[in-house]
Amino acid sequence: MQELGRKSIADFKEAPKTPLVVVLDNIRSMHNVGSVFRTADSFLVEKMYLCGYTPQPPHRDINKTALGATETVAWEYMPTTVEAVQLLQTQGYQVFAVEQAEGAIYLDQFNPPAQKIAIVMGNEVEGVADEVLDICDGCIEIPQLGSKHSLNISVAAGIIIWAITERTVLK
Repeated sequence: MQELGRKSIADFKEAPKTPLVVVLDNIRSMHNVGSVFRTADSFLVEKMYLCGYTPQPPHRDINKTALGATETVAWEYMPTTVEAVQLLQTQGYQVFAVEQAEGAIYLDQFNPPAQKIAIVMGNEVEGVADEVLDICDGCIEIPQLGSKHSLNISVAAGIIIWAITERTVLK
């Protein structure tokens, strides 16, 4: 483990964070929630907001995929995603929904703003709720070439979080 350079929980909490907040909008699957926690840990994401009926730790099915990331990544529950987005905007975040929507910026063309950024990941079936899309500062779309044009939320989160980390922290 030492050779891998893994941080202890205390080291993780003290480490400088990627200036990124992840908002989960009514995610159904505990495994998806756990996977996003694990990805957020991997890229030192600042915080996560679990909104609406998104499952919250502690739960064995979240822990199964999070592998302890619920202990490292800061998180908070918000009753609605609209409340979380509005709060983040008052704190100076620019908030982007990850969604296939009119006017969305393809991820390969997305240049993160210099200010703090948050992303909203939507429900597995319905996507990001319309009332949330209406108040976001923009949308990011992951270009897809196959016939499905749909990614699992945990896969989409991994792609987006990596891209933002690469363009902000690792540049």
